[in-house]
Amino acid sequence: MIENLSKEQLEGILETIPVELSFVDENDLVKFWNKHETRIFKRPVSVVGKSVQNCHPKQSVDKVNQILSDFKGGKRDSAEFWIDLKDHKVYIRYFAVRNEAGKYLGTLEVTQDITDVKKIEGEKRLLDG
Repeated sequence: MIENLSKEQLEGILETIPVELSFVDENDLVKFWNKHETRIFKRPVSVVGKSVQNCHPKQSVDKVNQILSDFKGGKRDSAEFWIDLKDHKVYIRYFAVRNEAGKYLGTLEVTQDITDVKKIEGEKRLLDG
């Protein structure tokens, strides 16, 4: 629940979340992303308000369109991919964003470098030093 959250607090939260987020509205227009300076897949600020298809390599636009079409049509609510990028494993997930009535509002892309996460073994229950 969001109540009385300031713009500064919301921006702080979105920048602190340890994943990269991008939001594309119901018209396929890029509206937001966090972690601008440290993104795995950097985007020029000029793409805000423009078609998401312009943010992807030509060879992946058909996949982007399929995901968006499936989300809009209610055929699926998420899609996930993982790729090897240099020495890193990158996990990319897409989620349909819907209101309480189920109306499609847009798509949230969540990208995370999981290289170090994959190395975790056992348990850690105590705070370091």
